[in-house]
Amino acid sequence: MFRSNSRSNVLLLSLFAVIASLSAMADSHVRIVRLSYIEGGVQISRGAGGAYEKAIVNLPITEGAKLKTSDGRAEVEFEDGSTLRIVADSTVEFSQLSLRDSGAKVSDLKVTSGTAYVNFTGTKNDEFSVSFANQKIALTRAAHLRILIGDEDSSVAVFKGLVQVDSPSGAIEVKKNQTASFDTNSDQHQLAKNIEETAYDSWDDQQNEYHSRYAAKSYNNYSPYAYGTTDLSYYGNFFNAPGYGRVWQPYLAGMGWDPFMDGAWTFNPGFGFGWVSSYPWGWTPYHYGTWLFLPGYGWAWQPGGAWNTFYSQPIVRNAPKSFTPPRPPAGGTSTVVINRGPASTLMGNKLVVRNNSAGLGVPRGQLGNMAKLSQRTQQHGVVTQRVRMQPTAMPPASSAARMGGGRAGAPAGRAGTPSRASQSTSRSQQTMPRSQPAPRMSAPSGSGSHPSGGPPHR
Repeated sequence: MFRSNSRSNVLLLSLFAVIASLSAMADSHVRIVRLSYIEGGVQISRGAGGAYEKAIVNLPITEGAKLKTSDGRAEVEFEDGSTLRIVADSTVEFSQLSLRDSGAKVSDLKVTSGTAYVNFTGTKNDEFSVSFANQKIALTRAAHLRILIGDEDSSVAVFKGLVQVDSPSGAIEVKKNQTASFDTNSDQHQLAKNIEETAYDSWDDQQNEYHSRYAAKSYNNYSPYAYGTTDLSYYGNFFNAPGYGRVWQPYLAGMGWDPFMDGAWTFNPGFGFGWVSSYPWGWTPYHYGTWLFLPGYGWAWQPGGAWNTFYSQPIVRNAPKSFTPPRPPAGGTSTVVINRGPASTLMGNKLVVRNNSAGLGVPRGQLGNMAKLSQRTQQHGVVTQRVRMQPTAMPPASSAARMGGGRAGAPAGRAGTPSRASQSTSRSQQTMPRSQPAPRMSAPSGSGSHPSGGPPHR
């Protein structure tokens, strides 16, 4: 009897060990990255064999997802601030997004068509690899590169850093300002000491400059991850609220605004419904911290607590009686869109900025002093602001014309000067003000309409 019980105990312990191991393996794959920017036609397939659907900004991307564009552009932001950008007629697959037992993040991407830009920050111990055609790049140090896939050839151009491309013909080292070209139908390749500029390079430069200019260097003081912090810096500011400590508020938000006016309930198999904010800054405050209603100030976000995954709901405290808390759909799997608030709209080269839009419709990095603009909208309700339009890239030419391959007459280095359109913003405007806003005297309301006036709150 004792021997039988011992065997049973051993079997039970073995079973528990297997279950625990499987659970740990499953947990290691619960990792999300951020769909941080969308322009034009962008679609996403979430999971193996899943149908494509319209993509939503701030949608969490999980392992197995695919992202594709028709006439659009998209940016994906990783936890350490690394980015992947794709332009028109491009497709990328997120083959692996997981964690090692050591905590190191593993990101394995596959570009299957079009053009992709990768800006890897070089976080120590993280594994970041990109595959395209028959080639693969494993990044271990900071690098900025462009991958271009054509019908008969493909190329990788390195703008910053040093990368090694593993191909059927062996390992190829590509340095800064070099381009490696690969023939799809053979194992041949060429290495050119130059980069031919494409129509989308300036757009990629502008996005990199935006992140560099508004990067929150001290994000470790309020967020466990870097992604999303650049947008918090541009679209709002931190201040010390009496009795609450350090909190953050978006610009262009009055007393009639609440943080759930615009967004969507999206369904993820295995996780259920999760809230996805439509605001361009709407990532970190909806996965971390608490939304508070401060009398006289309105809604503000307070950092702290544990980072929430896709299926968790934001925490709301001290809400006014008129506030209706967000509730996920009772059933079904269809996306439910919520549009209760106003949005700023672009008309030609003029942006009609509306109070309580909280940045919705405001292009990233294109306006000057957002704090002053927010004060004006608080006073007048609607303000028209001229913006510097970003050039719209023309559709890429044939793959042969786009390849950087040491052709006669090709310019040395990256052709042209990287776009610095937003450098016209004065240096004094690069750091968002951190002064405490004056209390707003208008009474809170649950509607999405903007007040006709009222004192500025920043």
